[in-house]
Amino acid sequence: MNNLTISQAHKGLLEKKFSALELTKLFLNKIKKQDKKISAFLTITDDLALSQAKQVDKLISDNKKIPILAGIPLAVKDNILVDGVKATCASKILENYIAPYDATCIKKLKQPGAVILGKTNLDEFAMGSSTEHSAFSPTKNPNDLTRVPGGSSGGSAAAVSADLCCYALGSDTGGSIRQPASFCGVVGLKPTYGAVSRYGLIAFASSLDQIGPITKTAEDAQIVFKAISGKDKKDSTSVELSETRVSVKLKDLRIGIPKEYFIKGMDSEVEKIIRQAIKKIQEIGAKVEEISLPHTEYGLAVYYLIMPSEASANLARYDGVKYGLSKSAKDLLNVYLDSRAGGFGDEVKRRIMLGTYALSAGYYDAYYLKAQKVRTLIKHDFDKAFNKVDAIFTPTSPFPAFKLGEKIKDPVSMYLSDIFTACVNLVGLPAVSMPVGFAGKLPVGLQIIGKPFEENKILEISKVYG
Repeated sequence: MNNLTISQAHKGLLEKKFSALELTKLFLNKIKKQDKKISAFLTITDDLALSQAKQVDKLISDNKKIPILAGIPLAVKDNILVDGVKATCASKILENYIAPYDATCIKKLKQPGAVILGKTNLDEFAMGSSTEHSAFSPTKNPNDLTRVPGGSSGGSAAAVSADLCCYALGSDTGGSIRQPASFCGVVGLKPTYGAVSRYGLIAFASSLDQIGPITKTAEDAQIVFKAISGKDKKDSTSVELSETRVSVKLKDLRIGIPKEYFIKGMDSEVEKIIRQAIKKIQEIGAKVEEISLPHTEYGLAVYYLIMPSEASANLARYDGVKYGLSKSAKDLLNVYLDSRAGGFGDEVKRRIMLGTYALSAGYYDAYYLKAQKVRTLIKHDFDKAFNKVDAIFTPTSPFPAFKLGEKIKDPVSMYLSDIFTACVNLVGLPAVSMPVGFAGKLPVGLQIIGKPFEENKILEISKVYG
């Protein structure tokens, strides 16, 4: 029962090779034995998982037809609400917060009988690229325990990579699903903005955030995406998707390679592996052409103005009064100051301060408004490119997983981890990171970017790589 994909686990349940309870117990035991050295999980939901598994076993014993996700154990990033379970966001300010309801994506997974094993570690409030900014402990990369798993969905990616669950949910604001998927050697899908409801996702940057799956195969990503996507009246930005499962003819495909993404300073081994992956699809018959996304060079600067601005507004609600950590003080102002000073970590404070500055009187036009205008130019670049090509191939990250502690004291160096992923969020496009090789023993991911709501097309293309 090792390294089961969703399809394999479903087949095993139908053929009664094992029960949902046996499968769940296997994963719970693995977590208890192996997660001490990885720290992928913040909370393990034994009772919930076992009761969900028993319900599925009852359906099977009653000869009822079960959906493909019934009885399949998953892990959930700890910024997505699961009713009655802690939702800490890996922050001291929400250390004892219990979710009062299910996120829409959780509701959609509970309906077919998914089994929730627990909540996974992340950079505090999803702010980071290494999962070292967790208030509780850093997560380690299962491929090399001296290295980071990426971030902010590092716990989810590490859990899938270490086979501590069949699949996981993450969230992606500037690369937080794709970059850890690349570092850990798994598949990570960032859906189109609006494809998956954000209701029940603890807000970070509302025009950028998206929930998506981290899985072992592209086929598994399709299964999970289909289950969690669609219109939700509780999220006005969500969209109804058509049911189409596209068949992709590789010989008709036009793949764009942006010259701006093969940059000076990029790891040579990563570039070699990505170029081999491009050659592979060319050999199968796809047409590959160089394209230009000229405003790419401004993408990171734009992202690091818009994202902290939205974060500073979203995190204003943690005031020590309504919920979360509350420090007693002599007056209300000091309740605010002491609660936020004690509850937020350094990286969160840094981004709140950046965002508050960018939105302040006298600087709003110079920074935030200008960033939004350049965001539109970046969108036009992608629109123009997609008039010529069906998909865009880039590296997911300019380098493989770096050492724990290597970039923690240098925020700008850490921010460069998002250089190939942030523009996708600014424009709201779908993108998948697919493992395509190893630099030494460290995985390397290929990023495939698609047109809006063409998740199935980019996932079909991904199947070329396993």
